[in-house]
Amino acid sequence: MEDIDFYLEDAEESMGKAIEHTEHELSKIRAGKAMPSLVDGIMVEYYGSPTPLSQVASVSTPDARTLTIKPWEKTILPEIEKAIMNSDLGLNPQNDGDIVRLNIPILTEERRIDLVKQAKHEAENGKISVRNIRKDANDHIKKLLKEGVSEDAVKNAEMDVQEKTNKYIKKIDDILTKKEKDIMTV
Repeated sequence: MEDIDFYLEDAEESMGKAIEHTEHELSKIRAGKAMPSLVDGIMVEYYGSPTPLSQVASVSTPDARTLTIKPWEKTILPEIEKAIMNSDLGLNPQNDGDIVRLNIPILTEERRIDLVKQAKHEAENGKISVRNIRKDANDHIKKLLKEGVSEDAVKNAEMDVQEKTNKYIKKIDDILTKKEKDIMTV
């Protein structure tokens, strides 16, 4: 029985990580609002090595449509600009000598619909991860049947795994619903 509990706990922990990953991927989809997380994945060339933007500058949002990036060393401003232009953000940085400004454009209805499709795709990837975790856990639990664990214990464990799967898929659906509402709000 101890082995079954291990697989159940492992499955739940992995499903929790799948939720975190899905939330992280959805946070990258911008809803037309300025958020410091928009530039999280940007790497800046700093003394010859790629460094996360957050480690060389402070990022703030003075208003809902603007991001300001203030580097700790002014000499790195051109590198920050270059990194933003080379990113997939599609934003043009404005350098005033002290800070870099990013103006976030208002999203068109068509672009909002595309972003919702992208969000649904990320959510589906999260659900696929959860289902794969369910499959792996059930495979391990079925192997225990050959090792002498009772059939009832295996059936109960499989039902537990399915309950956890349903719970985490519902969480992903809830996260997606919230993200869709965020994207479609003008």
